[in-house]
Order: sequence, then structure tokens, then C-alpha cells
Amino acid sequence: MGDRTEDESESARVARILREQIVDGVRVPGSRLVERDLAAELGISRVPVREALHTLAAEGLAVPRRNTWMTVRTFTDRDIAELNEVRLALEPLTVRRAAQLRDPEALRRMKRCLDAQGGATARKDATTARRAAADFHEAMTEAGGNSLLVEISSSLAGRMRWLLGQYDDLQPVYDEHLELYLAIESGDARAAATLARRHLRAAAARTRKPGHGPT
Repeated sequence: MGDRTEDESESARVARILREQIVDGVRVPGSRLVERDLAAELGISRVPVREALHTLAAEGLAVPRRNTWMTVRTFTDRDIAELNEVRLALEPLTVRRAAQLRDPEALRRMKRCLDAQGGATARKDATTARRAAADFHEAMTEAGGNSLLVEISSSLAGRMRWLLGQYDDLQPVYDEHLELYLAIESGDARAAATLARRHLRAAAARTRKPGHGPT
């Protein structure tokens, strides 16, 4: 489970594993994240677990309760509305810039994420499709070439990945991402921004109610 990637610290690996479990709905909202139990489960010392939990708290995915444990955050209707509001403010700008720049390496990364999402969608592998969809959005942000936008998006990455995992209609999401990619690849900044706004409205309608994890 969660093999360490190159140059990834132990605490970063633990944070990644727990983040994926939260986003995927394996650890449900309100469930306990106990330092001692997690260390035993993962077969490691408590120090990297403690650091990982602090990382998840900073990302807004975990809520501190006592010195050695936290709970998985329960997102409210207001939380979701605010996240969607932030997306609506940032993503049309991001895709417009990405279409204007048309950076070849950024486009290749977006295409890899899109292909992974499309393959998983065809297999009806919801977990992989949702992860690839979130990867696509992060690649799209980087393709915008604005370091401040990337920095702001990075601070919200955990919460955004959770939000992007709250849907069951895999095919429409893939189709909308494909449209976005083609508009960016062709350099049509106006169409890309329009498609982004349309995608965000559709995404808000697809989002599950708080507490309903992926199925």
C-alpha cells in the first residue's frame, strides 16, 4: 500500500496514504486518526505519523482533537459552496492562461492524466478515474504558468482533491475534461474559459452531500 516514491520522506508517504484514503472514502468523515494506531497499522514509528497528521490538518482534511489523535474532516454544505466559489474564481483564469501559453510539456502531462482518466472511466474504475481527474486539474493549473496561482492552488490541494472525488458520473467528467484539453491545446483561450465555467457549474451539481463518500 502506497510504495514510497523517489525522494519522498516517510512523513510525506504517510500523509499521501492517509490523504488518498480520505479522498477515496476509505476513512469516512468523523473517523478517528490515532497516532499510535496508525503507526502500528503502517509498521512505522509514531514520529512520521505525527508529522503527517499535522500536514493533513494544515490541508484542511483532518481536525485536531487531542494531542495524539485527530478526526477526518466532515465537509459541510458551506465548505463545499466555498470551495466551488474559489474554483469558479481561479480555474477560468488558469485555463485561459494555459491556452495562451500552450507549453508542450504541460500539454503532455495533461494528456497523460486525461488518458489515465479515460482508461479508468472505460473500465468503470471509479477510484482511479477520480484520482486521474484531480491530477488533470493540478496539471492544468501548472500549465497556466502563473507561480502565484500554483502556490494558492497547492495550499488548497487536499481539499480540492476531496471535492473532485465527490461524484459518480465518470463519463461526463471525462468528456468535459477532454473538451477543456482540446480547447487549451488549440490555443482557444476564450472557449477554454467558457468550458471551464460550464464544467464548474456541472461539477457543483454533481457533488455529493457532505458525509457521502465515493461509491
